[in-house]
Amino acid sequence: MKKLRTYYAQFRHNSNQAMERKWILPLALGSIVSLFLLFLTTLTSFDGSPFLFFYHPSAVLGGSSPFVESQLKPIPVSTLPPPPRFAYLISGSAGDGLMLRRTLLALYHPLNQYVVHLDREASSEERLDLEKFVKDHKVFNKFRNVRMIVKANLVTYRGPTMVANTLHAAAILLKEGGDWDWFINLSASDYPLVTQDDLLHTFSYLPRDLNFIDHTSNIGWKEFHRAKPIIIDPGLYSLKKADVFWVTQRRSVPTAFKLFTGSAWMALSRSFIDYCIWGWDNLPRTVLMYYANFLSSPEGYFHTVICNAQKFRNTTVNSDLHFISWDNPPKQHPHYLRLNDMQRMINSNAPFARKFPRDDPAALDKIDSDLLSRGPDMFTPGGWCVGSGKNGSDPCSVIGNTTVIKPGPGATRLETLISALLSDNNFRPRQCK
Repeated sequence: MKKLRTYYAQFRHNSNQAMERKWILPLALGSIVSLFLLFLTTLTSFDGSPFLFFYHPSAVLGGSSPFVESQLKPIPVSTLPPPPRFAYLISGSAGDGLMLRRTLLALYHPLNQYVVHLDREASSEERLDLEKFVKDHKVFNKFRNVRMIVKANLVTYRGPTMVANTLHAAAILLKEGGDWDWFINLSASDYPLVTQDDLLHTFSYLPRDLNFIDHTSNIGWKEFHRAKPIIIDPGLYSLKKADVFWVTQRRSVPTAFKLFTGSAWMALSRSFIDYCIWGWDNLPRTVLMYYANFLSSPEGYFHTVICNAQKFRNTTVNSDLHFISWDNPPKQHPHYLRLNDMQRMINSNAPFARKFPRDDPAALDKIDSDLLSRGPDMFTPGGWCVGSGKNGSDPCSVIGNTTVIKPGPGATRLETLISALLSDNNFRPRQCK
């Protein structure tokens, strides 16, 4: 308090003196300021710029340049190719509902598109149960990428209705499925041997116009037993399922196009599927009409179209990407795969395998635990799954960035297969021969 009083008294004394010399003070102050500014203009900083101690660009930006643009670091551009998207058809018949559901969960990834179909031979209850599963699943609802063909088609084994059903699903995916790169048809008795992250990672390095389709023009015994006989598929006109039947008259091998045959399971490019649906040069429709009376037409239709279309015949990779255990020579049906086939499946490096029985899930359980890291009734984990997985919980119950891909050992196996298929000894020499 005493200091404040002393300061105040001194201030009053100085104020009185200032009043007496008020005409001198403005002149003195003006002179001092002018001299100070003149002094500042003679000073420079170390880099030659005017010295202003209260501001310097390098002090703010941490560099020598006064321009902000020179201080910005460019965002690094990823050298990894963007992941592709697959469009799946998973089909089944009576009694396949639970297996189809299991296959769907094992194959699921938010980037992909899916169509599921239980044919008309399945009971209404079984189809409704699958429909409810698809509609009520919260992940399917979030990404809206699983569709069920509610108005079921009647599909006859070995008949052209199988081709019609495949084209139906492909048309739905073209119309409603957004952007995708490859169409893959599977049945409820198929199962993956790699994760979708493995598949997406490996295919991200491939040209999008490749078509994986097992094919040959050496039809051999099929010329007499399949090409020349004329069959009728009751599924084309009947509401009740029945086997195909033969007519007495036979026909010659076509000369307007060359016949090819192969596996009914394939991974086809979007551009080729678009061509099959639109058929702007009419070849797909002409061949489809021919195969309407061909036994086991799913093993010939797409193969004949692609190898007779100049635009696509050089895009084929001669493989169906499956491990299938056949007799030698092959019979009508392959062997069912069991637990003792596990090592052969792995050694094949194939991404898919068939045919698995309904009544023996041991092999599928082993695939889930050893190859897919998948729990019962759960998705196959991938980079999009960020849950903890503790206490048996589904890690995919918590969804992260769906474009994050985390390939595993399956990608290495698949890369080995693809590299062999695209080698100089296999790729061009085996195209449409």
